[in-house]
Parts: sequence; C-alpha cells; structure tokens
Amino acid sequence: MKTIFDEGTRKELIDRINLLDENSAAQWGKMNVYQMTKHCTIWDEWVLGKSHHEYKQSVLGLIFGKLALKSSVGDSRPMKRNMPAGQFVVKEKSGSVEQQKQKWMQRVAEYANFSNTRFVHDFFGKMTREEIGIFAYKHADHHLRQFNA
Repeated sequence: MKTIFDEGTRKELIDRINLLDENSAAQWGKMNVYQMTKHCTIWDEWVLGKSHHEYKQSVLGLIFGKLALKSSVGDSRPMKRNMPAGQFVVKEKSGSVEQQKQKWMQRVAEYANFSNTRFVHDFFGKMTREEIGIFAYKHADHHLRQFNA
C-alpha cells in the first residue's frame, strides 16, 4: 500500500501537484483548484504539527473512529468522492494557485522527516505512523484525482 513516507510516493505526489494550474476543473465536489490546494496545505500542516491545532478526537469519533480508520487504511482502495472537508474547509474562493502549489509540495516533502507524535485525528483518534502515512497519501491522492491530476 502506498504511504507518504515513501520517497518515490512523495515524488509522485509532487509531480501530480505540478500538473495543476488555475484552469484545473474539479471532477466532483464544491471546491475550486485554489480552495483544494489551500485545503491540502492546511491539512498537511495539521498532520505535520506545523500549526497550533488542538488534537482532540470528537465524541462521534470515539464511538466510530477506529472502525472507520480500519476501513480507510485497510486496503488500497482510494477515498470515496465527496467526503466532507471538516474543519479545513476553505471559504475564500480565489488566490494564487501557484503559491498554494509550492506550499503544498513543500509540506509533502516534509513528510520525509515526520515526527509529530502528538497527532490525533479529529475523527479517527490516535493513529500509528503506518496509518498516518497511508491516510496522508490517500488524502492527497483523493484531491489530485478530484482535479484529474
């Protein structure tokens, strides 16, 4: 299974991010390409521990999180379409796609030195390093497929 902790997988993601431009159109969902790239940058900053997020699992996550996590990272199936963006929804509709791409590619590269032992997913809860690597890859892949990259 692909993991963002693999150097070749990170390179593949960065190459795919480079395919995006301001004219990239979504195949599904409500986000435009700027919103998606910014969402992914913010999401990766959360996972990497680059921002001052509070790591806390939701009550619903306490009940269903572990089961959902196993379903999400237990095989190589891609994430389903139209999953909610949760707390990382980007409301602003425009900005520099190129700047967001550069930030996102930098965050993807930073997984080479991942060390955020405090990370707790807001729904899934505490995750192993292996689960984080698989899920971070699937999240990026989901959004790149959303924009046909």
